[in-house]
Amino acid sequence: MGQTLCVCSRGTVSLGGARYLLLHRLAEGGFSYVDLVEGLRDGRFYALKRILCHDKEDRQAALHEVEMHGLFDHPNILRLVAHCMVEKGAKHEAWLLLPYVKGGTLWREVEALREKGTFMPEQRILLILHGICRGLQAIHSKGYAHRDLKPTNVLLDEDDQPVLMDLGSMNQARIEVSNSREAMAVQDWAAQRCTISYRAPELFTVPSQCVIDERTDIWSLGCVLYCMMFGEGPYDAIFQKGDSVALAVQNPLTLPSTTRYSAALQRLLFSMMTVNPQERPSINEILHQLEGLQPAPVGQDTTQI
Repeated sequence: MGQTLCVCSRGTVSLGGARYLLLHRLAEGGFSYVDLVEGLRDGRFYALKRILCHDKEDRQAALHEVEMHGLFDHPNILRLVAHCMVEKGAKHEAWLLLPYVKGGTLWREVEALREKGTFMPEQRILLILHGICRGLQAIHSKGYAHRDLKPTNVLLDEDDQPVLMDLGSMNQARIEVSNSREAMAVQDWAAQRCTISYRAPELFTVPSQCVIDERTDIWSLGCVLYCMMFGEGPYDAIFQKGDSVALAVQNPLTLPSTTRYSAALQRLLFSMMTVNPQERPSINEILHQLEGLQPAPVGQDTTQI
């Protein structure tokens, strides 16, 4: 990551040979935070993600995220503009400069609709879902899986096109498990890196003889689709109440009674959220099914609760 960076006294940073004006904080998590910055040369807005690295393992994880970004040049996957590692005494910070996507996250949009007492119309769901699937198709075609697909990791641009972000949990799609030690290692990794209410059933209790593959993303995709349809993920409330998500995901999915959405869209959702990963469709099969789904009539309005 050998790019130079300095923080200047006037609230600017230099990264990759260009200077950026620090504006304000966009988001903050446990081990990272994101600031809005403006390029002094091009006048464009960017998101500067800073990952706190307490040890060598943290630094390697940040480098891994940078490496994953480097694999893709796709309109539905957030690109990396520049990056560097900054020394902060005994600790380090990985700085990732990313395009600023003005529309915010899919989760923010779902929340805004829910607060208005409305739901997302099917035509819009199909548009967003198609873009998410194209991003996943690009990831899966290179032999990787995202592993942490959720509404907060999907950005929406001004044209409602989704952009997948946060590639830090991405790894090789096919993981062969041949003993109980390997199974526990995968299970522990998933507990740290895969958000619990969007985590596939096979990652909660990993068998000692199995193959984990990219169909973990298909389950998470189903949870995202459910969230767009019903205003929250299928297991969000279970997690918030402190009940067992691990037990809940072993049972067949049940949907709230609705006439808002077509039977075909509901069947697609059920196919993604099949407990047995071998029975879930591939991303290519889902894209094929989406092409066969007729979008809702033009001008369909958002449905009132």
